[in-house]
Amino acid sequence: MASPETRYARSGDVHIAYQVVGSGPLDLVYVPGFVSNLDVFWEMPEWARFFSRLATFSRLILFDKRGTGLSDRDVGIATLEERMDDVRAVMDAAGSASAALYGVSEGGPMSVLFAATYPQRVRALILYGSILGSSAYTRTGRAGG
Repeated sequence: MASPETRYARSGDVHIAYQVVGSGPLDLVYVPGFVSNLDVFWEMPEWARFFSRLATFSRLILFDKRGTGLSDRDVGIATLEERMDDVRAVMDAAGSASAALYGVSEGGPMSVLFAATYPQRVRALILYGSILGSSAYTRTGRAGG
């Protein structure tokens, strides 16, 4: 499958790349882990199949976190709050009032913080391979003590 159209949401001074796929009744925001690249995802058959399946029952909203993929790269180290606010910026730009969040790996803490900050905007929370409450994960998103 070819890459869907990439759009950009503005979060402060940063441009966040996002794509919308499918037209199901549920908005589903895929919050990626450490590294992502929207165009590369669609070039890999396993990821293309995975996202295409999710898009059969949802309006799937994908994005590259700040500093990765097609989003602005030279942004320094963002706080968890800044990265969480990128989810809000993408949802606003995509016209999503509420969505299920699918947080993978490092995207889990962002998803949990978003759900706690904006409970009215979260219909469900899915966490996969994520960590929460570990002393090894600081509020800046860096591993350490």
